[in-house]
Amino acid sequence: MQSSRSGPDPLDPGPAGYAHRGLHNASDIPENTLAAFEAALAFGAGIECDLRLTADDHIVVFHDATAWRLCASRMRIAESSRDDLRSLRIGGQPIPTLASLLSLVGARVPMLLEVKVNGDVHRWIPALRRELAGFAGSYGVMSFDPRVSRLLKRSMPDVRRGLVVRDNLASVPRQAAMWVADPQFLSVERPALGKSWVERARRRMPVYSWTVRTAAERVQAEVQADALIWEADGRPRI
Repeated sequence: MQSSRSGPDPLDPGPAGYAHRGLHNASDIPENTLAAFEAALAFGAGIECDLRLTADDHIVVFHDATAWRLCASRMRIAESSRDDLRSLRIGGQPIPTLASLLSLVGARVPMLLEVKVNGDVHRWIPALRRELAGFAGSYGVMSFDPRVSRLLKRSMPDVRRGLVVRDNLASVPRQAAMWVADPQFLSVERPALGKSWVERARRRMPVYSWTVRTAAERVQAEVQADALIWEADGRPRI
């Protein structure tokens, strides 16, 4: 499938790739819900999801900084407690906690846990250490913020750490982010596939690609990335 490999990948999800925010759809399974993660498990895919930190240092599975798009609430995740957020619903379902996701998935498939930093980078390590303690499944922690990977390397060296990179990030800040993060894997925006810096990185570490949404994008990514982070028609043919 891949055009090159840097070596064995402990987070290799196999041909089913990673379901982006779980296996969700526009009708009845919202993103980043336990229903979406259950659907991903049924398909046999690894799980990619987003994490945010509440005001009282609990970790919830949620993409946006506010609850408006998904819950029609103006609550800000970082300014709300876990108990505040219990009242919210996404398509009738509660916002998952990281603990509930770990309990559901166990060791069945690998997970990519994306940390969404909101001025709280130094609060993340104690929260992650507490919530991941004793978890025996396979996972990596990644973020757009390279400081997350640097802190993981220093304080949680056994955790697989990654850097998320946009295609339009200029060369100098990208190189600086790579230096700070010192990642063990990259998650790159799909249009970056095939570029020289991605190919060079792939010789040193696995490169995953987000978000693969069409059949044509899937065909490209299957050659130029080590794993697909997909949704909709980007679903792998297995």
